[in-house]
Amino acid sequence: MTGRNKNILIIAGTLVAGILLGWLFFGGSDDTEIHDHSSEVAQETIWTCSMHPQIRATEPGKCPICGMDLIPLESSDAMENPDAVQMTEYAMKLANIQTQEVGNTSAEREIELNGKVVVDERISYTQSTHVPGRIERLLVNFTGEEVRRGQALAVVYSPELVTAQEELLQAYAIRESQPELFEAAKQKLRNWRIGENQINRILESGKATDRFTITADVNGVVTEKLVEVGDYVERGMPLYQIADLSKMWVLFDLYERTLNMVDVGDKVEFTVASIPGETFTGTINFIDPIIDRQTRVATARVEVSNIDQRLKPEMFVSGVVTGGGDEKVASGLTIPRSAVLWTGKRSIVYVNEGSANNPLFVMRELVLGQLLGSSYVIQEGLAAGEEIVVNGTFTVDAAAQLAGKPSMMNPVTATSAAAQVDVRQYLQDSGYDYRAQASKEFQQQLDLLVRDYLQLKDALVEGQAEESLNFTKQFVNTLQQITETGMAGEAEAFWKEKKKFLLQHSEEGLNTTDLQKQRENFVYLSEAIIKTVAAFGTGDKTVYVDYCPMANSDKGAYWLSDVAEIKNPYYGDAMLTCGEIVEQIK
Repeated sequence: MTGRNKNILIIAGTLVAGILLGWLFFGGSDDTEIHDHSSEVAQETIWTCSMHPQIRATEPGKCPICGMDLIPLESSDAMENPDAVQMTEYAMKLANIQTQEVGNTSAEREIELNGKVVVDERISYTQSTHVPGRIERLLVNFTGEEVRRGQALAVVYSPELVTAQEELLQAYAIRESQPELFEAAKQKLRNWRIGENQINRILESGKATDRFTITADVNGVVTEKLVEVGDYVERGMPLYQIADLSKMWVLFDLYERTLNMVDVGDKVEFTVASIPGETFTGTINFIDPIIDRQTRVATARVEVSNIDQRLKPEMFVSGVVTGGGDEKVASGLTIPRSAVLWTGKRSIVYVNEGSANNPLFVMRELVLGQLLGSSYVIQEGLAAGEEIVVNGTFTVDAAAQLAGKPSMMNPVTATSAAAQVDVRQYLQDSGYDYRAQASKEFQQQLDLLVRDYLQLKDALVEGQAEESLNFTKQFVNTLQQITETGMAGEAEAFWKEKKKFLLQHSEEGLNTTDLQKQRENFVYLSEAIIKTVAAFGTGDKTVYVDYCPMANSDKGAYWLSDVAEIKNPYYGDAMLTCGEIVEQIK
């Protein structure tokens, strides 16, 4: 064997040995790989409509409602609820989205109130004069001065008092023969609050005095001085306002929205700006049954001891009312205030209908009860155990809006089934049916009106603004020629009402060649013509009531058609087949 042949044999042997070793080490890998692929579950692509997520298809195509191209669903999990917003765990952490289960609670009512300190009306006294005359001297000259019972307050010069004393002295002289007269003279002085000791001193001296000292009837602090030296006063006129400040009232303002949250017996903690660091406590013992006409508030009253007189009248206070042990939440369900989004009359939350690893957030409307501190009572819309977003709610709502899902600014639109139920009630128009009362002549005129309406509808479908204007003029002309021949009573009143409505909206269409405005006006024109046709019929002709949930700014709109094929007058070529037949009228 030559050297060349020997080398060839060595190379060939090495190659065979390498292949053999490779097969021994890696030969099973192909089978394993094939096995692994065969064990994978094929993910079938599901196609849907971005505007109508309830549509599902296994292959691409057109939406049967609006005619738009179908798009693939991003996740098979989203098939469970087309209105759900799916977020990854990383996205939730990045947006700081937190959730919480709805459960029973023992939250107490905590309501912040504002109020002020006032004098206790029960121990506030008006010091008046008991004799007529002129103020000669004031012994208490300023507001805030403390007085004691029996303390001299003022000196009054009183000519009437002089006359009464002289009558007393004269009656005293004949007291043996005229005891009744003597007693009457003394009683006159008693009525002027002249005491027995003063009467006896007058009798002993035998002289009348023309000045009388007024003394305090109660202990307290002068809160108001009502007279000056030289003033003339009549019997019973007020001189001073005197109040006992050892007990005070704190009056809290209760607005109408908080009236049903505060009860007599509730505990109140309040603070005063002038006494920092100290909290006062009290109990509500009275709630005003009348709301002030000017301020629209009622008052809740708390009595407090003020022996040291640190609380001054007219001080402002800030308080918190907390419900007692028997004032727990009746329903047992509350949610944090941060979970709720408000939009007009609607309040919404986002509920997790997925799992912890794969959350699916769905908007839900709630009926809320009263606000308890930082929580709302749930009246309707949630059940115990459901998981809701309590932090980052606006972020979830923004994601829902971007994905075209129901959100705060884009509420859920009616489904086809709901639209059918709604249109049947809509067509009934309180159950009126006047076909038997419509004359043949009226029916023929109404058929001509429907013809003009259908021509107007076709022009809007084609997007022809000028043609729409011409057919609107024709519609108005036909409408004005219709008479109520042969009709009376309710049928005549019904037609006149609808005729007025039809004229109003058809004449509005005469003022514009703007296609968008014509289509907007067509919404209201269609409502009236549909109700009219439903009440009076169409003879032997069959017409269809079509419905598009996206028209009229996603509020939905109806129109009449004489063919079963959907041709949308509100969108034209943009979404020609968007809509469905919801009723037939024969």
